[in-house]
Amino acid sequence: MKELNDIQEVYFIGIGGIGMSALARYFNSLGKKVSGYDKTETGLTQQLAAEGIAIHYEDNIALAPKHPDIVVYTPAVPKEHTELAYYRENGFEILKRSDVLGAITRSSFNICVAGTHGKTTITTMVAHILRHTGYGCNAFLGGIAANYNSNFWSNERNVCVVEADEYDRSFLKLSPDIAVISAMDADHLDIYGTAEAMEEAFIEFSGNVKNGGALFSKRGLEKTKELKTGKHFTYSRTGKDADVYADNIRNREGGYVYNVSWGSWKLDDVVLNMGGLHNVENSVAAIAVARYLQIEDEKIKAAVADFKGVKRRFEYIVPVTERKRVVYIDDYAHHPAELEALITGARDLFPGRKCTVIFQPHLFSRTNDFAREFAESLDLADEVFLLPIYPARELPIPGVTSESISSKMKKAQKKVVSREDMLGWIGSVFLQEENGLLITAGAGDIDKLVEPVRKMIVNSKI
Repeated sequence: MKELNDIQEVYFIGIGGIGMSALARYFNSLGKKVSGYDKTETGLTQQLAAEGIAIHYEDNIALAPKHPDIVVYTPAVPKEHTELAYYRENGFEILKRSDVLGAITRSSFNICVAGTHGKTTITTMVAHILRHTGYGCNAFLGGIAANYNSNFWSNERNVCVVEADEYDRSFLKLSPDIAVISAMDADHLDIYGTAEAMEEAFIEFSGNVKNGGALFSKRGLEKTKELKTGKHFTYSRTGKDADVYADNIRNREGGYVYNVSWGSWKLDDVVLNMGGLHNVENSVAAIAVARYLQIEDEKIKAAVADFKGVKRRFEYIVPVTERKRVVYIDDYAHHPAELEALITGARDLFPGRKCTVIFQPHLFSRTNDFAREFAESLDLADEVFLLPIYPARELPIPGVTSESISSKMKKAQKKVVSREDMLGWIGSVFLQEENGLLITAGAGDIDKLVEPVRKMIVNSKI
């Protein structure tokens, strides 16, 4: 890759992706000429355009820049993409997002957060604590931080907080000074083939921690003893056999108050204004990193209390304080373990409410690999509506549909529905019920349902 100082124009193919857009914002912040293509216009691409980045939505080389210094693409873009093929055939420097991120962070102090789930919240919380306390960092996030409505920010301090994505083995191109591993559950088997191969990638990632660096891993990971690093600390929500853990957890207005301990050090009465007990555990990891960096206790507590969460991570769309008859939560959960944590956390905070989950499976391959596990997680709800599978980068697999999940469910009421039928049900049935708890979940385009559903709820006179 060219030296960063020599790059004047960057073109992104798939600029609307959460990781790609963070890189686009990085180059834009440096005053480089940035443009991009994406298949679909979204709220995020509209924001990028408002920030001065030219974006088009047609795969047409006539609309693309003629002489970019580098072309950055995401592996989700099909190989037959016309623009990508043009740049390949004409000798342009073409790089994956992971290559560019690796180059940017090569000479910085890096805090890299990996894990099949939990990494976006932990990354965002670490970055927020460093920003709120004045420590300072550059942030490359895999979600939109609600405090700042962005997935990127810059700072003069040469510290980078980076979401380390395991998809396509991207995280192996990073060099952490501090690493976090939150989970190694089987996922992305279309890339790795087996759960064991994916675990080996996480072990390799742990070996990338620089000499003198530190690794924080969730207590209980099956391969904990095989992780390769010098300083190694474990964290947990409640397990006192971990190095860092929470205790005395109390529910508080849709969030929690708790203590965090690390040996003789203790941080009392931490306030987290975010739901989900798994997010208490995520905060323990973030607090441990901040403590390791020697940030003052009261500054850490103030930053955590001010944390507004991440868009689509246990996000309160209609909180209990706004409309007491209905609570509406939206979440990016697209893995069985994430769904289990989401539903369990919501039911713990709102006992006695009927829990209805609208879930959109993401990828045919993931549905095929984990249909039974999805069914078991969704059975934790009272009522479940499954939307058709969101294919993303994949072609259909014969016989794999949302019915593959619903047919294995045994406890919750269940139904596979269209988007239109779903909205009709909310208007005609759900809004008539008392004490409803509604959850939308999935990593596809189910987020397009969120605003229509929110409006139906808040505008209802029932």
